[in-house]
Amino acid sequence: MKKETKKKAKRNGYIKEVGKELSKVKWPEKKDIFKYTVATIIFVLIVVGFFLLLTMGMSWVVEIF
Repeated sequence: MKKETKKKAKRNGYIKEVGKELSKVKWPEKKDIFKYTVATIIFVLIVVGFFLLLTMGMSWVVEIF
């Protein structure tokens, strides 16, 4: 029975500490989230374009030979 009490107390202490740490976090504002989302979408489109061109180029090379 003593072990269960220690585990429960340990778990409760952990949850309290997590709550304290989360209150210290500086969450991003909406404009920052929007800015990062747009940057991510642009980056993904660039990478997709690169691989599209690479695939088309490789297909062209295979057709030649």
